Amino acid sequence: MADPAGAPENGAEGTHHAPKEKYWALVLGSIGVVFGDIGTSPLYAMREALAHSRGGGGGELAVLGVVSLITWALILIVTIKYVVFLMRADNKGEGGTLALMALAQRVSPGRRSTIILGLGMLGAALFYADGIITPAVSVMGAVEGLRDAPGVPKQAADWVLPIAAAILVALFLVQSRGTASMARFFGPITAAWFLVLAGLGLYHIFEDLSVFRALSPHYGVIFLLDNGFLGFIILGSIFLAVTGAEALYADMGHFGRNPIRAAWLVLVLPCLLLNYLGQGALVLAHPEARTNPFFEMVPQVIYWPVLLLATAAAVIASQAVITGAFSMTQQAVQLGLFPRIDIRRTSETQAGQIFVPTVNNMLLVGVLLLLFVFRSSSNLAAAYGIAVTGSMFVDTLLFFYIVRYMWKRPVWQAALASATFGALDVVFIASNLLKIPQGAWLPLALGATLVLIMWTWNRGAAILAEKSRRDSVPLLELADILKARAPHRAPGTAIFLTSDPDTAPVALMHNLKHNKVLHEKNIILSVSVSETPRVADDARVRIEPVNDDFKKVTIGYGFMESPNIPKALTLCRKQGLKFDIMATSFFLGRRSVVPSAQSGMPLWQDKVFIFLMRNAANPTDFYKIPPGRVVEMGTQVTV
Repeated sequence: MADPAGAPENGAEGTHHAPKEKYWALVLGSIGVVFGDIGTSPLYAMREALAHSRGGGGGELAVLGVVSLITWALILIVTIKYVVFLMRADNKGEGGTLALMALAQRVSPGRRSTIILGLGMLGAALFYADGIITPAVSVMGAVEGLRDAPGVPKQAADWVLPIAAAILVALFLVQSRGTASMARFFGPITAAWFLVLAGLGLYHIFEDLSVFRALSPHYGVIFLLDNGFLGFIILGSIFLAVTGAEALYADMGHFGRNPIRAAWLVLVLPCLLLNYLGQGALVLAHPEARTNPFFEMVPQVIYWPVLLLATAAAVIASQAVITGAFSMTQQAVQLGLFPRIDIRRTSETQAGQIFVPTVNNMLLVGVLLLLFVFRSSSNLAAAYGIAVTGSMFVDTLLFFYIVRYMWKRPVWQAALASATFGALDVVFIASNLLKIPQGAWLPLALGATLVLIMWTWNRGAAILAEKSRRDSVPLLELADILKARAPHRAPGTAIFLTSDPDTAPVALMHNLKHNKVLHEKNIILSVSVSETPRVADDARVRIEPVNDDFKKVTIGYGFMESPNIPKALTLCRKQGLKFDIMATSFFLGRRSVVPSAQSGMPLWQDKVFIFLMRNAANPTDFYKIPPGRVVEMGTQVTV
């Protein structure tokens, strides 16, 4: 994920030797970025679970059962699954669904790569769905506290939706300016929020100390059995307490596994448990508080400060998801799941500070539509869980390949590990699927659309590449032909960008055919994306001489990096290849694609691919090539 806090991008291994001050700075930074989403769950999770319980959730068994289920969901899913196990499966320090997909593809036999690719697409698509719902439900859940605020008239209920919309519009509008200046406050504000959660919980626990019985899991089991099929539905609301758990894994590359683990175990988990126990004790003592237990906890004298802090925490949670969507897009483009997209850096020093205008605009439109269609956090909560549970299940399935092929464990151990966590995921997925009529259809529909787009782009690009290889002349064969029939020579250096360095680029063939000219120096340049997050500068450029006329140059990038070809080419000088970038011509082949009924995809899918290709970012901008040095040569191909 992109790092909205501007934290140093230390891998998971890098924190072992870090000075104590730096280590605790990473811990504080992770609190602001990683735990914002799960930290806003107390605003609505308990309320929703009790509301769906038999008899309205005011009885003793309902309260103890809900608190027990939330407690053990936090322990089993977040602590054991993610903190103990999944955070051990890192791709050079990076986590997240696409990093896990790339790692699984690297260590697994090739025949399984299609399954792994499909799982990665599904996980990424569900993450985008979560990215639309999280800002809406978090901000709405916080602003709804305005209804019970002291001194506010009854008409305040009408203000909630416009205020939430205004906050979110402002949040999306500032993305283009970068968030580094604000991000330094994320950690302290979110840490203060968790301490307030703990303080409110402690304040009310003493109203009924018997709430500590909820720490026993058997109360959760009895509650589910007592509610029958309704108890299965309630599990979907219980899951709201652990939404955001996947962020522990996704942001591992920015803070390191140890700081994130320390933040969770030392501060976040204890504060959450204290707050949920406090909410339970409050409802046991005052059953009428079950309608909105969190804001009922807040004493009148500090209500406004807590409301403002809750809103700030919700904005920070939304910010982390938005920048996470930017980072996911960068990874997806580099891994070939999306066409080239305009990705802008908002910081000269922080690699994680990026802005993707297309994604930002789509998220803004999606969030506002959700707000005005669902109109309350309770309605939004119905759509929330399925995207997160699906994303977690994808992580579990990919974890099988890590245990089996990376850790080289027997099949039965890999299957047992995945089945244990998968059983939990499937139960929560099934529970959330029951909410399809209430809104869970939305993330499923959005996820299916995004999977279709990614699959179409990946498949179409592969078909085009295969056709190009079939129709092209091998570079070595062309070099021999040019020796026998030397064309006219033009002074300077020509760089031909291609995806296949072993065949003559289309732009080179057109230049020879129509202009009948060959430059003095010719570089066949290709960009490769590795399945690791980053590539070191000393391994970025590889030069392979073909003959006196041609040299092949391959520039390598990790899937977390943004390509910058001119900057990378300066590294060629260390390997003896010298040229003036401003006296060099870059030749790009521009393909005009037309649909064909005889292609490898249905005609409608051809048209989707062509639409995506036409709307892809200009390669000149994407690769940061000086526009004045670019020559484009077009050709028409079918897909």
